[in-house]
Amino acid sequence: MTTGVTTSPGAARPPMIGIVASAAGGLERLRAGLVEPALASGWRVGVTLTPTAARWLNAVGEVEAMAAVTGLPVRSESRLPGTARPHPPVDCYVLAPASANTVAKLALGIGDNQALTQVGEAVGDPRVPVVVFPRVNAAHARHPAWPGHLAALRNAGVGLVEGPKVFPLAEPAEEPERDLPWAHILDAVAAALASRT
Repeated sequence: MTTGVTTSPGAARPPMIGIVASAAGGLERLRAGLVEPALASGWRVGVTLTPTAARWLNAVGEVEAMAAVTGLPVRSESRLPGTARPHPPVDCYVLAPASANTVAKLALGIGDNQALTQVGEAVGDPRVPVVVFPRVNAAHARHPAWPGHLAALRNAGVGLVEGPKVFPLAEPAEEPERDLPWAHILDAVAAALASRT
């Protein structure tokens, strides 16, 4: 396996991006849309999936493909106590695509799977920026609790990639007007990394 990034001894290590994804529309394009462009940017990448996202991507061979391009295992389960961490320490997390369920749980501090445990901890750690792309439809956004979830994440310093210019929301059962805003997500990660220095 290759990592996509090599460094010489004594060189500054490239940033480690923790890409976390949930079962939402566009997930099947995660490798081409986010993982490979992040590697091409010179970043190291570790991928963690919610259990349902892992089932979806396992069914189409994408879990193995992402492990091959990143050189790291794709996580979807917690490690056992005393076992080594499969990914290096993360410099920035990006949760994309994030389902309405995942966004709500993150805003409420619920870490009921490996993906949410990692990102939830980072939300509380000012040293590790978090970027979230909520992949929801217009009905999700009209739910009375939705504005509060986004406000809670913003107040915690989470960078949200959202809005009609970034990704217009479709009604339920309608196809979105465009692909997921992968370039906007990558730009938000780059900005979050730059803010750390």
